[in-house]
Amino acid sequence: MYDLWHDRKVSFCIAASLVAVIAPLLLLFGLKHGVVNQLQEDLLSDPRNLEVKMLASGAYTAEWIEQLQQMPEVGFAIGQTRSLNTQADLVVDKRHFVENAEVIPTAAHDPLLNTAMSDLSEGQVILSYSAAQRLKVQVGDSLRMRVLRKLNQINERGELQLQVVAVLDAARFPRPAAFVNLPLLIALEAFRDGFKLPELGLATGVERHERPISFSKVRLYASSVDDVAPLTDWLAERHIESGSRLAEIESVKAINQVLTLIFLVIAITALVGCIASLIGAFLANIDRKRKDLAVLRLLGFTHLGVGLYVVIQALLITLLAYIAGLGLYFVASELFNQLLVGHQSTSEFSCQITLVHAVIALLFSMFVAVLVSCIGALRAIAIEPAESLREL
Repeated sequence: MYDLWHDRKVSFCIAASLVAVIAPLLLLFGLKHGVVNQLQEDLLSDPRNLEVKMLASGAYTAEWIEQLQQMPEVGFAIGQTRSLNTQADLVVDKRHFVENAEVIPTAAHDPLLNTAMSDLSEGQVILSYSAAQRLKVQVGDSLRMRVLRKLNQINERGELQLQVVAVLDAARFPRPAAFVNLPLLIALEAFRDGFKLPELGLATGVERHERPISFSKVRLYASSVDDVAPLTDWLAERHIESGSRLAEIESVKAINQVLTLIFLVIAITALVGCIASLIGAFLANIDRKRKDLAVLRLLGFTHLGVGLYVVIQALLITLLAYIAGLGLYFVASELFNQLLVGHQSTSEFSCQITLVHAVIALLFSMFVAVLVSCIGALRAIAIEPAESLREL
């Protein structure tokens, strides 16, 4: 340490060359990590990116849907009835009502709702924000769901009392909708098919009997964005036409790959230049200290001792350079973040690295320092003690 301070000008130049590499690389990686991390968070936070929509109607049994739910690529799946049977009127009073609101089945762990309240019981409903606004209801209020049918040339209206247990954020679902449990949706379809359902306030219709339940579509969500493509392919193999946001997902992956490639090219180029510069600096410094190192050998220092002396000096210089580079990174990253916050199109992006990234960068810097200093140590070990006597 005293020797480094004695040759502080040389030590400063070597440390400065390291800082000139470490700080920009940390800043570049922070930008890359911040941008990609934000894009990935946006993908995961929007459940529509996980949704795989069935575009055509079919006939899917409850057993088939249960098998679908067991697939590792599937995060959520629930049957849907015919589209004509997924609408109903929501009424609070004569002034507050919604005609032809969407009636959507839900269950526990529904990614679209993202609430524990999605595990609905009988008589409960979750409203979209727009539906709640038009009805002027809040959590705990009640409303009536009305369903119309024509039976024996007579128009009939079924009605059911429901309690609001949750209201979605506006970004979750933009249209007026009521989320109910699957048995209620099945009952609404049975009502429209002419069966008797006393719970809807009507005693007319055919007696309801046990019949195989068939669904026209499935509300389907992948477990992760990486599972969207395999799930889409699986459906295509079974000739089930589907749609998804696969293009947006692949776009984010492509951005990640391009930024990673750019970072690697710049990092490798900077690293090669840094190693070459350090090798030259260490060798020049050792040649400058040949007499001093020879005296150390004459005083009894072993080959190992001289080699460790060079390596430890390199580690100390690298540690100081890393601390300075990390400090510059924090200053520059804060400046970047302030500038990005002030820009509307990039206000959500940030420059950031984690503690793990910082530790990995430190360990890699130390590894490079040891690698380079070993070359200098070999030169130092080759110095003979007699060289110090020739100078006398």
